[in-house]
Amino acid sequence: MTRSISILGATGSVGTSTLDLIERNRDAFAIEALTAHSDVAGLAAAARRTGARFAAIGDAQLGQALAEALAGTGIGTGAGEAALVDAAAREADWTMAAIVGCAGLKPVMAALTRGGTVALANKESLVSAGDVMTHAAKEHGATLLPVDSEHNAIFQCLDRTQVDRVARIILTASGGPFRTWSRSEMAAVTPERAVQHPNWSMGAKISIDSATMMNKGLELIEAHHLFPVGHDRIEILVHPQSVIHSMVEYVDGSTLAQLGTPDMRTPIAHALAWPARMAAPAERLDLAKIGSLSFEAPDLVRFPALALARAAVEAGGARPAILNAANEQAVAAFLGRRIAFLDIAAIVAKVLDCYDPPSPSSLDDVFAVDAQARRLATEMMEVKAA
Repeated sequence: MTRSISILGATGSVGTSTLDLIERNRDAFAIEALTAHSDVAGLAAAARRTGARFAAIGDAQLGQALAEALAGTGIGTGAGEAALVDAAAREADWTMAAIVGCAGLKPVMAALTRGGTVALANKESLVSAGDVMTHAAKEHGATLLPVDSEHNAIFQCLDRTQVDRVARIILTASGGPFRTWSRSEMAAVTPERAVQHPNWSMGAKISIDSATMMNKGLELIEAHHLFPVGHDRIEILVHPQSVIHSMVEYVDGSTLAQLGTPDMRTPIAHALAWPARMAAPAERLDLAKIGSLSFEAPDLVRFPALALARAAVEAGGARPAILNAANEQAVAAFLGRRIAFLDIAAIVAKVLDCYDPPSPSSLDDVFAVDAQARRLATEMMEVKAA
């Protein structure tokens, strides 16, 4: 039967990869809703191609432009935050949650409270509001499917009937573009150089997170909420080739790994077809050609973001939300050339040191923590600039 699909963040790298898979299987899927932040042309083109029923643009000032771009198509349109939430709340069998950052929190919550299946590519949702989100999923009978390559790999390897038999989960990390660089070399890094990931094609924000290795720290927190084995049994291992996407080790000594070429269409296809499988156009893995795989422990001195994330998940409460908010502000400042590369983790550390609110119990609480952490990060960066 045809499955109805909504894609939140349809013009980003994950959204376009999802659309690519759907457009290769047009008879299997029908598009209910598509959203984008500000790419009117890309959103309108995708809506036209797929016959979407509704399209929403996050920037409220672009609502008229979207309506004009889709005039005469019969496709409904909306603009602003409320329109993104409306798109997420529409009846769909499967929703891709790929809005970057905390801007995706409300839409993800709307999709969860509607029930159905939510494919999660917005790691910030679980980082900032993990307990709130997982509670909502259970309360409303929603199914959360991880789309990040690492978490999808764990999902494929984890025997959920024997979680108590898991010895540890091993999140692999490429190490980013500066894996072998010294701190002094990283001090002069430009935004243009930092977004050049050696293996993956990603958006600017996630590319910077990969360069600082904060991305792996955020994934550690996300894995803690997705896979209930305890944060002390989740480890990070640097694997530069990005062939093994993650592993699960069991108490009998068996370690199961999911392997594949670095193409996001593989984990997206797994989530899109789950519990079945579907064909995907990713390049097939040729281990003989690769020849060898290497591994190394992460360096917490050169990449302090990992230690910050580990401390945040161990402390729990509001700490992960503070970490994420401060990091988003710092990354935006780096991309805007207002701070240096090494300042990103330093700003996050300072915000964590001076702000320790009670644990959030609702989405409103999360937003309050997020807003204050952003204000503090901004103030610190302004003082530094002065």
